[in-house]
Amino acid sequence: MDNAKKYQPGYYNPPETTYDWVKKDHIEKAPYWCSVDLRDGNQALVVPMSLEEKLAFFKVLVDIGFKEIEVGFPAASETEFEFLRTLIEKDMIPDDVTVQVLTQSRAHIIDKTFAALQGAKNAVVHLYNSTSVAQREQVFRKSKEEIKQIAIDGAKLMNEYAAKYPGTNFVFEYSPESFTGTEPEYALEVSNAVIDIWNPTPDHPMILNLPATVEMSLPHIYANQVEYMHKNIHNRDGVRISLHPHNDRGTGVADAELGILAGADRIEGTLFGNGERTGNADIITIAMNMYTHGVETGLDFSNMPAIVEAYEEFTGMTVGPRQPYAGELVFAAFSGSHQDAISKGMNWRKEKNLHRWTVPYLPIDPHDVGRRYDGDVIRINSQSGKGGVAYILEQNFGFDLPKDMRSEVGYMMKDISDKHHEELSPQEILDYFAAEYINDFSPLDITDATFNHYSSTKEENLYNVKVRAVIHGEVFHLDGEGNGRLDAIRDALTKTKYDIQYDFITYAENALTVGSKSKAASYVCIADETGKKYWGVGTQPDIILATVNALVSAINRMNKEKKFM
Repeated sequence: MDNAKKYQPGYYNPPETTYDWVKKDHIEKAPYWCSVDLRDGNQALVVPMSLEEKLAFFKVLVDIGFKEIEVGFPAASETEFEFLRTLIEKDMIPDDVTVQVLTQSRAHIIDKTFAALQGAKNAVVHLYNSTSVAQREQVFRKSKEEIKQIAIDGAKLMNEYAAKYPGTNFVFEYSPESFTGTEPEYALEVSNAVIDIWNPTPDHPMILNLPATVEMSLPHIYANQVEYMHKNIHNRDGVRISLHPHNDRGTGVADAELGILAGADRIEGTLFGNGERTGNADIITIAMNMYTHGVETGLDFSNMPAIVEAYEEFTGMTVGPRQPYAGELVFAAFSGSHQDAISKGMNWRKEKNLHRWTVPYLPIDPHDVGRRYDGDVIRINSQSGKGGVAYILEQNFGFDLPKDMRSEVGYMMKDISDKHHEELSPQEILDYFAAEYINDFSPLDITDATFNHYSSTKEENLYNVKVRAVIHGEVFHLDGEGNGRLDAIRDALTKTKYDIQYDFITYAENALTVGSKSKAASYVCIADETGKKYWGVGTQPDIILATVNALVSAINRMNKEKKFM
């Protein structure tokens, strides 16, 4: 690539730059939102949506909470005209929702646009004409005055047509299209000419849209352009400054955010950024970014999976697995250190009974967008660690592994995932864990253990036990004594014909379920003569029998390696 010299910046800095927006560190109030999925998003699809799909998508947008929805360019095609007429005639537009339509500054197009809106309660009519140097010189071949006159003529016509339809509450919107390639002082001149014709007031405002039709600069330059307009347009208290950023440079969201800091009141965008070329600004990302700073957005993304499903169905597009806030993997932690930090952060919230969300590696609570901690957050593959596996087993199945056991189980799962070259689901993790550790009764099985507890003259708590043990099908009736139940069983097992020798290290237990019929889990660790440890897990409604099962499992696991039975 040796042709870089044929390119140069195509944007224009404002004649005055104040950088007041830089002094703000976050957005404090949500803007007005306008979805353009059904117009800008739809026209970018390889196969545009059918009437039925557009009607269904409109309902999804209403349910999300959009109060302004651009429904198309009704004068451009019969399909878009029919869509708008269907919404109006079937009374599908809620009273608090305003539909928006687009029109060029041409008399016959404006005429058909207003005809399409007949009967609508509330409507934004969006007038645009391109003002950039490239468009003026190459497309229209007109002077600045001639381009400005196009805007003026369209603005006057809209006043005339609105008077013919007194039953509709109209809000007018104007865009100096290709704003980012227009000299800011000229964009201001044209915009003020339109503002002076419409004469907006706080009680009857208009919208001035400043589109990044093509992204041409770093986001801070766009913010400077927006701030210049914000400080210099006429009737500012009656004008809502709107932004419509595209994403050619991959900074559409940043353009929108910095533009809001610079004075914008409104954002036009699409779900997941679908739009022409590299797309539009992604309203979901912009809104959720604000949400993470504690700003109420007015939009409901609490069931993000359902929104993703509907979007993919209607558009034929796919939401990428790393799409912010919505992708399948955006909350997934495969790394062991990440899993450990998330697990500890979740436990910290529980211990401190915290409302504020501060969990490491998770900018938002996945539950807020309809995602689960299990399966969505802690995911197990060959990169995972002990904390992640332990978290899955506890959160999904109730097994609270002792700290010293977690590393062993974690490495086992990593090895399995590595050999299979795939992620392990929670159920697969449980299955592998159970097969290796839980209630292993071969070749040794203790089918009955009856304990007696008494105190000796040495002030020690002693137990004796009567054990029925089965080893390789042979039954043994054994007696044993020890300073605890497990020690008594160890003593009894020394009286078989097998050399069952081990040292008891530790045990732990927890309830797997709550209630009178709950199951208990017990974890027992023993060691051979070299000090190597072997864990076993037992489950049973009776905690004592669960502990016996855990011991038996540990002995059988040791036997697989030592071969003493």
